[in-house]
Amino acid sequence: MLLVHVVFSTKERYPFLKGTVREPLYAYMASIVRNAGCECYRIGGVADHVHVAIRLSRTASVSELIELLKTSSSKWLKNQSIEKFAWQRGYAAFSVGLDDRDALMAYIDSQAEHHRKVSFQDEFRAFLTRYGIEFDERYVWD
Repeated sequence: MLLVHVVFSTKERYPFLKGTVREPLYAYMASIVRNAGCECYRIGGVADHVHVAIRLSRTASVSELIELLKTSSSKWLKNQSIEKFAWQRGYAAFSVGLDDRDALMAYIDSQAEHHRKVSFQDEFRAFLTRYGIEFDERYVWD
């Protein structure tokens, strides 16, 4: 079993996901993950990005699942009258040990509080550094 923490933002971190749209969006995204044969443990975030905790099925690929998730949810959001909505082009996916599943879900649940103190960019840089991923700022913030 592979537990994956996926993070991606709205295009240019525009706060499209404010107000009452988030909860229905998260439910819709969870159904996409489940329909792809994976398990969605948690989805959360703030107005400009989402975090998803997924148990990947043995036949699913991260890139195909994220493409499906972003494409389908983008269409759904546009049907909710958020016509200019777009996700950033990229995403990050981090493998997480099963022993850390509860901590990951708590982290996702605490996003609103967390982002009162830390910007998305600082959070994202910290993840990349923590996981030893070299990056070039020119290509991270599309």
